[in-house]
Amino acid sequence: MGRGRRKTIDREVLLDAAEQIVTTHGAAALTIDALAKAVGITKGGVQYSFGTKDALIDAMFDRWGVSYDEQFQKIAGGDPHPLTTVRAHIEATRCSDEASIAKAAGLLAALLQTPEHLESTRSWYRQRIAGLDTTTEEGRQARLAFLATEGAFVLRFFGLMDMTEDEWGDIFNDILATMSSRASSANPISNQS
Repeated sequence: MGRGRRKTIDREVLLDAAEQIVTTHGAAALTIDALAKAVGITKGGVQYSFGTKDALIDAMFDRWGVSYDEQFQKIAGGDPHPLTTVRAHIEATRCSDEASIAKAAGLLAALLQTPEHLESTRSWYRQRIAGLDTTTEEGRQARLAFLATEGAFVLRFFGLMDMTEDEWGDIFNDILATMSSRASSANPISNQS
């Protein structure tokens, strides 16, 4: 009797399923066992792909990071001014859909985990506003716009406030309007709607 053909495990399918578990059932529901059941493989198959739950969460962050970075770079270009960095983050957040959901799922799962995940998230956020001169009006406006962006993101994608696409767009128009025209012209970005 011959051996059956080995089933190939697609990491992207596992990551999609992990994000779905977190967004549907919450971060506490994301276990190796739950993920294995969701995709119809053994726990060993999940562990072969990721090793540990922490490695799975890291992979969720990494995948979101690549998607976000591509969108951010299209908007900001290479070596942007700190004000442009904030504006590009605002635009990247405004324009993203699936990437945003993945981010929400990954952040929620990670924040309920070990301190190193929380620290890497803190570091990522700190980098978004690094270099802002908050002794200036433009710098303070950019910082406030950044915080408003993240607040809108959390409210929408954690299901705390329903927002239509039109409302989402209006909110981001308002956020961008809070940044001074001088900040906008310091290193303009293209409109990526």
